[in-house]
Amino acid sequence: MTQTTSRVLEPSDLDAALAVLDREPVANAFVTSRVQIAGLDPWRLGGEMWGWYEDGMLTSLCYAGANLVPICAGPRAVRAFADRARRAGRRCSSIVGPAGATSDLWRLLEPHWGPAREVRRHQPLMVADRLPAGIAPDPYVRRVRKDEMETIMPACVAMFTEEVGVSPLAGDGGLLYQARVAELVGSGRAFARFDAEGKVVFKAEIGAATDRACQIQGVWVAPEYRGTGLAAPGMVAVLRYALADVAPVASLYVNDFNTAARRTYQRVGFQEVGAFMSVLF
Repeated sequence: MTQTTSRVLEPSDLDAALAVLDREPVANAFVTSRVQIAGLDPWRLGGEMWGWYEDGMLTSLCYAGANLVPICAGPRAVRAFADRARRAGRRCSSIVGPAGATSDLWRLLEPHWGPAREVRRHQPLMVADRLPAGIAPDPYVRRVRKDEMETIMPACVAMFTEEVGVSPLAGDGGLLYQARVAELVGSGRAFARFDAEGKVVFKAEIGAATDRACQIQGVWVAPEYRGTGLAAPGMVAVLRYALADVAPVASLYVNDFNTAARRTYQRVGFQEVGAFMSVLF
């Protein structure tokens, strides 16, 4: 009989955890990037890392921080993670991860944590490892400078509010969100095109980055510029930076109902390789 157990991982479990994360470098880019920077110390990581063991081998993980994220988790691991999450009570603002495991996790947690504010069951996960042949990068899309934080911030807030349905300034007045944007700007992973008045008309960030994959996020075109052809060349410009400076593969995930964005990403050469699911509270 297989011996199974789950427990909170400790800093000494780092190598074993990274080996699990490395099995799916694209899908796990967000959590891998956090773990590579912070290790497994909960205070530095911003949450606990739960591990699922079969016959003494670490086979699955679940990141339990601001998001609850199942990683390489089969049905038995998901059940163990759901039990642990239920006992701890909900501390996260979302459950997000590969659609299969996330759906199973939510089915077990919904009677205790539900109802959710919104459930997005199918968010295509897309990847690109080269620039498209037919679309030139927008030459006006560039890295955002540190002294442009006040200029970029309203665009970031608008994108987040439109995407998630609540303002990132709620709760703590936006301190955490501002710190996150400042971190991306400071590390050279925030990109924008500005108009003649200095207003942001297109922006995107490379949110998560490992040596194997990175994740593009926060893609936004100012409402008055939508439909004018800025998105595709802007995305190619960000993709060029991503592939040249960050990782050999760039990924993103998109809401299935956002047909305009999906069309743009396909035009730029992103291909669907799987699906994520998000449960928003």
